[in-house]
Amino acid sequence: MNNISLKITNPEKHIQAQNINANNNLSDKQKRKLEKASRDFESLMTSMLLKSMTKTTEGGLFGEGGYGGDVLDTIFEGELSSYMTRSQSMGIADMIYQKLTGEKLPNANLSMKPLSRPGKIEIKKNDSEVPSIAPSGNAMKRLGKYDSVIKDAAAEFGVSENLIRSIILTESAAKEKAVSKVKAKGLMQLMDGTAREMGVANSFDPKSNIFGGTKYIAAMLRKFDGDVEKSLAAYNAGPRNVEKYDGIPPFKETQNYVTRVLGYLNHFEEY
Repeated sequence: MNNISLKITNPEKHIQAQNINANNNLSDKQKRKLEKASRDFESLMTSMLLKSMTKTTEGGLFGEGGYGGDVLDTIFEGELSSYMTRSQSMGIADMIYQKLTGEKLPNANLSMKPLSRPGKIEIKKNDSEVPSIAPSGNAMKRLGKYDSVIKDAAAEFGVSENLIRSIILTESAAKEKAVSKVKAKGLMQLMDGTAREMGVANSFDPKSNIFGGTKYIAAMLRKFDGDVEKSLAAYNAGPRNVEKYDGIPPFKETQNYVTRVLGYLNHFEEY
């Protein structure tokens, strides 16, 4: 496929929609779809800009002689454009979203959200009954070492202390050096990419890990309007999968994960 040269003198001119009135009666689900479409469009525009810039670099970003360099260029451009759209948006997605909804585009970069001291997030549980699960004595002993950190993180991000405890028990059994088969790390099992987004430099540092994990679950709770099952599923499988299936994805691991966290949560709430 031939490279596409992109020249933009006035980005706003290309997205000035005619005869589109802001619709204030859209459902949350419709708005999320429009949000995704707006961001995807900006990501595509960013990718095209990066392709034009890459053409000026002899041999591409990874060099002409490197094996698979053309494939790596494509992957890197896609990932970089997606990251740029999430973190340092050009404003195109926001303009499109405002044209269609009359509202400002929600901030996608979770690490940039003003989550400090927001007030406690109200958790909404669904009708499904999950039996309580009592943690082992050893796990509770390990968990007890982090009580003060959990309290601070809960106050900072408005998340229930018991929910944080339940996630830690499910993720790592409160083992601060835990590493999963997919390289998730620490008490709340942060992937490296998520840790970076949450501002966590060392996932094996208990305080950093708990604050990073709490910040992320807080963002998921806000994204899914306090629905704890969807938020936990997003913590485990990613928010896109939850949006795709409009609920807990049909993944056995995720379903078991949500059930286990809720089981611990019910146990703590009984005492």
